[in-house]
Amino acid sequence: MVDIEKLENDARKHASKAVDLDSKGKSEDAVFFYVEAAQALISVREQLISDRQQSRTSSIGLNEIVRLIHDYIKRAEGIKENLKSKPAASIHLKNTSEKGVERARYLLSQALDQDEQKHYEAAFKLYQEAITLCLNEKKTINNAKQKEQLEKIAYQALERAEELKKTELNPASHIRLPSPPRDEVIQQEEQQPLDIDEKNMNISDKRAKLSPHELDVLRRGSKINGRDYVPFFDIDLRERFAFQTPFVDPHGPLKLAPKQQSHFQRWARPDEIMSEPKMIMALSYFSIKQDLISDCSFVASLAVSVQYEKKFNKRIITSIIYPQNKQGEPVYNPCGKYMIRFHLNGVWRKVIIDDTLPIDHSNRLLCSSTTNKNEIWVSLLEKAYMKVMGGYDFPGSNSTVDLHALTGWIPELVSLHQPDSTFDKDKEFDRMFERFHAGHVLITVATPNLSKEEEDRSGLVSSHAYALLDMRKIGAHKLIMLKNPWSHLEWKGNFSDFDTRNWTPELVKALNYDPKLQVDVDNGVFWIDYNSLCHHFENFYLNWSPSLFSHTSCIHNSWPARQGPVKDLYNLGDNPQYVLRAQPKIKSTIWILLTRHITERQDFAVNRVFITLFVYKNGGNKVYYPNEIKPLQDSVKTNSAHYLVKLVTDDEDSNGPTFYTLVVSQYEKNIDIYYSLRVYATCQFSLTPVPEYYNPRYQQEITGEWKGKTAGGCQNNTATYKNNPVYQLVLNNREGNNHIKIELRAPKQFQVGFEVTCTETNVSNAPGEFQKTESGSYRSGFCVLTLDNIPGGTYTIRPATFDPNRESPFFLNVASSHQCALTKLQ
Repeated sequence: MVDIEKLENDARKHASKAVDLDSKGKSEDAVFFYVEAAQALISVREQLISDRQQSRTSSIGLNEIVRLIHDYIKRAEGIKENLKSKPAASIHLKNTSEKGVERARYLLSQALDQDEQKHYEAAFKLYQEAITLCLNEKKTINNAKQKEQLEKIAYQALERAEELKKTELNPASHIRLPSPPRDEVIQQEEQQPLDIDEKNMNISDKRAKLSPHELDVLRRGSKINGRDYVPFFDIDLRERFAFQTPFVDPHGPLKLAPKQQSHFQRWARPDEIMSEPKMIMALSYFSIKQDLISDCSFVASLAVSVQYEKKFNKRIITSIIYPQNKQGEPVYNPCGKYMIRFHLNGVWRKVIIDDTLPIDHSNRLLCSSTTNKNEIWVSLLEKAYMKVMGGYDFPGSNSTVDLHALTGWIPELVSLHQPDSTFDKDKEFDRMFERFHAGHVLITVATPNLSKEEEDRSGLVSSHAYALLDMRKIGAHKLIMLKNPWSHLEWKGNFSDFDTRNWTPELVKALNYDPKLQVDVDNGVFWIDYNSLCHHFENFYLNWSPSLFSHTSCIHNSWPARQGPVKDLYNLGDNPQYVLRAQPKIKSTIWILLTRHITERQDFAVNRVFITLFVYKNGGNKVYYPNEIKPLQDSVKTNSAHYLVKLVTDDEDSNGPTFYTLVVSQYEKNIDIYYSLRVYATCQFSLTPVPEYYNPRYQQEITGEWKGKTAGGCQNNTATYKNNPVYQLVLNNREGNNHIKIELRAPKQFQVGFEVTCTETNVSNAPGEFQKTESGSYRSGFCVLTLDNIPGGTYTIRPATFDPNRESPFFLNVASSHQCALTKLQ
């Protein structure tokens, strides 16, 4: 639920800051905080109007709120007009000595933090470095005040370091052998990577620890675009950020995008171009702006994440930036090192960057930033993400992928104009409206490819992502507020700032939005009616909170290209398959997310790997034939990294466990793939691979052929059927739990099948005992039969084509749980 009290406090804080800055002549900063105060009050007003039936109240009256909003916006616009006629104010930058004092103070603060957490050896080392830095800096400066500051820092560090030496440190600690760097290795089973963000999710994952194979899959997923981004472990919360000299990323500077290169002057740290660098001054989606990089989906993702964080007071975006203070808030680091936590390739992973940013000849940032010139969080998040993606010359993505990386929220793509789409416009709006205002979903939208004429006429940008900031129902109107990540260029149609026909006094009052005031303010934020949005846009990108579900589990696995045929049009038996055992006591929701691990930038630029997931309600049995059982939903192969299947259990499922079979599928299998399969559910469930009873040591294959007389056809041809090839399978044991799989493969133009006859058994009353059975209907090029819990003994196998005189080679393959012998009889 939206926290009205916090929004009011934000409004007071921002308004006080704005008035103070305004009185001191710091006009640009004052504009920023006036706008933020107005936005906080607009949110308060919206909640009071929508929650009247819940009797929620505010310490500020509605009329007073409206007056203050108007006053703050009017003052901000007035300052902006005045600034246009004034030369840009000069910026006071810190000198080398001031920066040295700042680093020394930060080293001391980090030492005290480690000390408080009882990490005494780390604290002692930081105290020592703080002392050394103070002594070195003191030699080079003449400013008495700065020398005094350095002396105080050194004295405090020395005093505590001496105390630690006497009381807490092991005398032999200085000869302890070092551990290998954490960045180069994933530890074994005793350490498990962070998978669910437990601070922001009320969800249970009761699975066992990862297997060695799963750890290997995650290890392979660590190398992205040639660099290692290892899974995030609890130990990474102790990452070191304080240094005597500014941190330099050992991977070097990022590759620039072509538009950046044409303006690029140098790489600069924030304190070289900003007077007082801050991580966050006031978290705001209005202030975020995209620049020269083709990452509109990422910037739109930042905007909707910030909007959620402010509205619901849950840190889903600021929590991924380190270092943090004791309140869990990210802070500016004068030593220049930052760690960002992204959800990539199945788990949360750590990304280390320095704070150098590209600038032009005028010291203007050539990357995304905020309108507050001292704020760096957007630039750092973008830099970290671009590092993972191979550089600022990013080929582009979509917001479900970007938001999943930022938040770990469940991605869903809703297409508006697919020919076979089941898109129900009204139903979809109601679903999104309810969930958006409940804080359950983050939404962005994207335009299709537009001509230049269409762009000019509509005000929309071709193939561009927009952040969805608000949804309103007022009478018969369904209205949506969007933000262009560029922070300029707005919609020109219905309910735009230029629309004089549709805006009524009632709508202006209900939305607290006066288009007459906004017509000269091009900040990229605009209202659009839902019908126009559905007409002009192509996709909704939804990311759902995992906290909607009470249970989750995940399997990380690989699928070698050599495993099974290139295409699975006839045989799914070699595809990875899983049993989902659900135990719904009432009607329950189950979502299944298949995520392919992407490690190369061409996977984004030209992705030729198409994946999907088939779900069958078949008792959890292995599926061999794609079309024998209809999957619960039609599955479409996608070249996106994610594929989502959504299920709702039936009423009769509440009577006992319900078993589903999940089958991973590709369009064409040419490369090894690595993937994560995660299930979210509102009921208890288990997720396991489909049981494999067969021992690879006992697999046998014989090459045969139907030729001349032996091409006898099926049983309909009574005179010639007996002439088909016959093979003998001997299970030389006295067990009653033999498991056999028999596969027959031939060219697909032949309809094939086989018959199995038991000629002798070594044990009686086995559960799977039989006299004669068949592979079923004759099929194109492939058929299979599994025999479970059959007795040891002797069996004959007679493969055939449906029609006689159809000459062809074939392969007969037998897999067995026990030792067996396969030979040709005729």
